[in-house]
Amino acid sequence: MKLPERYCYPAVFTYEDGYQIAVEFPDLDVATCGEDDEEALFSARELLGLVMFGREEDGEDIPEPSDLLDVKLAPNERAMLVDVYMPSIRMSEVNRSVKRTVTLPAWLNAKAMENDINFSQVLQQALKQQLHLS
Repeated sequence: MKLPERYCYPAVFTYEDGYQIAVEFPDLDVATCGEDDEEALFSARELLGLVMFGREEDGEDIPEPSDLLDVKLAPNERAMLVDVYMPSIRMSEVNRSVKRTVTLPAWLNAKAMENDINFSQVLQQALKQQLHLS
């Protein structure tokens, strides 16, 4: 099954004096926040991408987005459509770094540090060579 390039869901932005702007995705039952409109929108897009990527990876159902006009709002709330471009999200998750702990003899560690060796780079190169990857 071909995955969609873009998801677009309604989000409810809630404004209360003295608080960050809360952003909720009613169809997905997830929420985030931001200090101002720009940060709240950025955070909402990031959350939407991570949630949808997780659902794709776990084989979970992807709910149909509600119609924006059907979203019920309080007087201090505004609804807007938030979209996310998934190819970039998928690539960033595939290429994300993970931290690994390795054990070296002390003398080898000291010698490598004397020569300003980048341990992560050397390990990556060695693993690629060992796995016959380019």
